[in-house]
Amino acid sequence: MIRVLVADDHPIVRQGLRRSVEESGDMTLAGEASSADEVLRLLGETEADVLVLDVFMPGRGFLDLLRRVRADRPSLATLVLSMQPEEQCAVRALRAGARGFVSKTRSQDEVLDAVRAVAAGRLAFGAGVVERLGPSALAAPRLPHETLSDREFEVLCLLGSGRSVKEIAHQLALSPKTVGTYRARLMVKMHVRRDADLVRYAVLEGLSA
Repeated sequence: MIRVLVADDHPIVRQGLRRSVEESGDMTLAGEASSADEVLRLLGETEADVLVLDVFMPGRGFLDLLRRVRADRPSLATLVLSMQPEEQCAVRALRAGARGFVSKTRSQDEVLDAVRAVAAGRLAFGAGVVERLGPSALAAPRLPHETLSDREFEVLCLLGSGRSVKEIAHQLALSPKTVGTYRARLMVKMHVRRDADLVRYAVLEGLSA
């Protein structure tokens, strides 16, 4: 049986994943987490084969969390779920330690197939993503957001979702001053002068969290 740890801050999503895992026949639920801190706590208490991880849960950035999970539990396979376009975040997630990335728009069967794939040691993506990722992973950055650091990228995504500096600071476990510094860097790198321009860019590129 594949032991699955589900991490998502939306109870309805966790409920759906729990039901799918329990009805799969070859998986069992190892636990549920609604924040990054709960993920780390459960990993110290629970035996799991696959972590199904939502993007941007409370506590810290998902890329930082991925690196922490990889360092603490290198044998654990992590599958990232997100509403964001897979081609926008999949490369960053893989570099941070994820074994797969699937959009929440995919069916439950596709998500379960991805769980089975990463549990077996394979990489897993939604339909058609491999073809899009192949060239982009090797090509030089083409869009402004592709030049950002991981933390800058996370702040941009959260700004795109309409969150305030204070809310982002709480989300990423940073001080508001530090988030303000990242926002200032984003404006320079993205060649804009207003927060509204950053938000508009994030929304148009499908980067809002």
